[in-house]
Amino acid sequence: MIMVVGATGNVGAPLVRMLAEAGEEVTAVSRRITSAPPGVVVRQGDLGSVSFSGVASAFLMVSGAFVPLDDVLARAAAAGVRKVVVLSSQGVPTGRHPAVTEESVRRSGLEWTLLQPGAFASNALQWAESVRSSREVVAPFGDVALPVVDPEDIAAVAAVALRAEGHAGKSYVLTGPAPITPRDQAAAIGAAVGEPVRFVPQTRDEARAVMSGFMPPEVVAVTLDVLGSPTPEEQQVSPDIAAVLGRPPRPFAEWASRFAGAFK
Repeated sequence: MIMVVGATGNVGAPLVRMLAEAGEEVTAVSRRITSAPPGVVVRQGDLGSVSFSGVASAFLMVSGAFVPLDDVLARAAAAGVRKVVVLSSQGVPTGRHPAVTEESVRRSGLEWTLLQPGAFASNALQWAESVRSSREVVAPFGDVALPVVDPEDIAAVAAVALRAEGHAGKSYVLTGPAPITPRDQAAAIGAAVGEPVRFVPQTRDEARAVMSGFMPPEVVAVTLDVLGSPTPEEQQVSPDIAAVLGRPPRPFAEWASRFAGAFK
């Protein structure tokens, strides 16, 4: 059995679907899960409460904080889990985020694969309300480009790592196929909804004030630094999605087209 913890998230939900479509026996775990694809077992819970009984491989996502996973991974190993795929962040190898979660994984004694995505294309959903109401995107650093990654591609890499051999001990940096600016993301959303979407510049201070309403101050600071002053490494396109999947990563315009309904 494969367990997906964080099964309702931007990565977990498509991962559950992909595994079910591939004929795998899947258990989907989330605090607020109520439904899943046919044949998928649903359990409400999180990393602190989930039972790994009967699980051979597990996808683990740590929401919002980089914390040690020693206790969780020890429980998994004791229950017979052989393989874990853990969603981390590109911010760990670039030094933006602490490495404590990855350190726990590396010393767990389990077969492990670390996924280190950059900025998610789905972060653009924060603009959905303003696009629907006034056909505008308000964001800082309008002309700074990052290779945002489609969560479907992250899920696809996770599915391969969970199902196939040859990925143990690997860390994959996951990005989109090309850097794209917020201004160009607004244009792509406009093309997806069939109407022009105006880009409205926002100052760093204005962005900080908005983000502070739902993010801890230290997370706000790191996020603004990445968005406004990315390192060359953070702007570089990684070859890892193409290497694992045998195809290039999906562009932002494809993500926008798939989620056009959220912006209409």
